[in-house]
Amino acid sequence: MAASTGEGDEGRERLLARLRAAGREHSTAAVLFHAAVAEKLGLGATDTKTLDLLERQGPMSPGRLARLTGLAPASVTGVLDRLQRRGFIRRLRDPEDGRRQLVEIDRARIPPVEELFTDLLAGLDRLYAGYTTEQLALILDWLTRTTEIQRAAAQRLSGTPRGGLNPRRTGGGRGPRSGWAP
Repeated sequence: MAASTGEGDEGRERLLARLRAAGREHSTAAVLFHAAVAEKLGLGATDTKTLDLLERQGPMSPGRLARLTGLAPASVTGVLDRLQRRGFIRRLRDPEDGRRQLVEIDRARIPPVEELFTDLLAGLDRLYAGYTTEQLALILDWLTRTTEIQRAAAQRLSGTPRGGLNPRRTGGGRGPRSGWAP
């Protein structure tokens, strides 16, 4: 898909300015929504995003969580302690290496969390219904690519090595429609 690169294309410049402004509004709305979810659960935003990673990717070691989030190991320990106190996670021995610890979500606690996303997901489903399959593919492409750009920018800001801050689903989780927000 070729983009217009003509200098003096004022319509494109105005559209790009509106797109940047809408992106900022979207980002703010997402942060405020996730802050409201965290507050309802009595958790912090980092805590709920850690739960999201465990939901999508399944059990993992605290070290892997540190790499994915870019948090220091001591910070991950604090997050996991809070989540365990609230009953959201369990720590268990790695069945392949008893010296290692794994962290997993306590599935009995997930339904109340999923209920917090019901309204948002229903609204998104109504929105998606108005788009063609081709338009949805374009939106997915844009969202995937902007996520990678944002992830790379976060890595540069935090000094996280290239392998960190990449919480893509690699199996073991319940998938993108498990009830957690996108």
